[in-house]
Amino acid sequence: MTDLTSFIAGLPKAELHVHHVGSASPRIVAELAARHEGASPVPADPAALADYFAFRDFGHFIEVYLSVVDLIRDDEDVRTLTYEVARELARQQVRYAELTITPYSHVRRGIPAAEFCAAIEDARRSAAADFGIDLRWCFDIPGEAGLPAAEETLRIALEERPDGLISFGLGGPEVGVPRPQFKPYFDKARAAGLRSVPHAGETTGPETIWSALRDLGAERIGHGVSAAGDPELMAYLADNQVPLEVCPTSNVRTRAVPSLDEHPLPALVAAGVPVTINSDDPPMFGTTLEEEYAVAARLLGLDTAGVAELARAAVRASFLPAGGKSALLAEIDGYAAG
Repeated sequence: MTDLTSFIAGLPKAELHVHHVGSASPRIVAELAARHEGASPVPADPAALADYFAFRDFGHFIEVYLSVVDLIRDDEDVRTLTYEVARELARQQVRYAELTITPYSHVRRGIPAAEFCAAIEDARRSAAADFGIDLRWCFDIPGEAGLPAAEETLRIALEERPDGLISFGLGGPEVGVPRPQFKPYFDKARAAGLRSVPHAGETTGPETIWSALRDLGAERIGHGVSAAGDPELMAYLADNQVPLEVCPTSNVRTRAVPSLDEHPLPALVAAGVPVTINSDDPPMFGTTLEEEYAVAARLLGLDTAGVAELARAAVRASFLPAGGKSALLAEIDGYAAG
């Protein structure tokens, strides 16, 4: 396993489902908490964060997540967070990442949209120069905030249109947040050239995934693990090559799946569904992208060749332009051959 662990550590990767705030390391969260001490329940001691990030259920996870969002008060906080997330991804040999960002959460807390977008773009350029990582943005609607959030997220996406923005998403709780209401917003985003990548089938059943496909024009599905309960849906995803962004440890930590051994990843792969392996909110879930690859390797019985194929699958499912895909696939091939 040590050989596989070191192989994974050096493997060039793409990360397609990772959240901006959810990627803040204990060091960064503690630094932000200390900067705004007394105004937040978040501990300013990195060692205390493991207990703080022990989630009872998905609702509690959202509550804790939003308390960390509250620590991001100005454009300098945004810039610091984004740059440090890029540093951590690059340390894991991530060459390309599509970061899910929820601008509505920050704008409603008082950061002007133009300043927010300028901060993430500044961090993106610095990270490319300093770490050799290519960051892109998925602006997502926090579903629990309803249609006002959808309206504002679309407005920011289309009016600010930062250079790194490539896709439009939908996150937050799925229970009680039907997908069809967001159709007009996804229609406009797609008409403007943004790709559709909503979360679906994480904490609800296959019907949410069907709705994301039919109503939101989903090109990839965030999570989508409940598809394993619907053979017709799995056949559709396989036939139409719609990838799932699977985040195994996240599913266990939010109680979406009972345990790693019961994770539906093997059933999805056996049905021919394209899957990518991702980390979601890694420090909050006590994981890394490297560890998620190791989990997937164990669940699927993969050797180094199989793990390299997982890395290729993420590149193929990404929204990288053709030239970028070819270059990264070639780098993976060279690494695997060496």
